[in-house]
Formats: sequence, C-alpha cells, structure tokens
Amino acid sequence: MDILLIMIPGCVGLALIMFGCFVWAAKSGQFEDLEGAKYRILYDDEPSP
Repeated sequence: MDILLIMIPGCVGLALIMFGCFVWAAKSGQFEDLEGAKYRILYDDEPSP
C-alpha cells in the first residue's frame, strides 16, 4: 500500500510532463503540414552542381 504513495504522484507527474511536451510541439508548429511529408519523399532533390 505504501508503493501507491510513490506511484500515483509519479504517474501524474509523468503525465503532466508528457502533456507539456505535446503542448510545446503543437505551439511550435510540429503538426502544421501533415500532408506534405508523404509527397516530399516521392520527388528527388535538385542535383547539386
């Protein structure tokens, strides 16, 4: 029963850290262009001279 006093706050803390990372990623524009990446792999880059 004593382990619950450590595990529950630890899980809540970890969940808050993960939520903070998700909010940071959303605000920094990580999810802006979801369609472009799948088309970008089909085209070759310009050859460098």
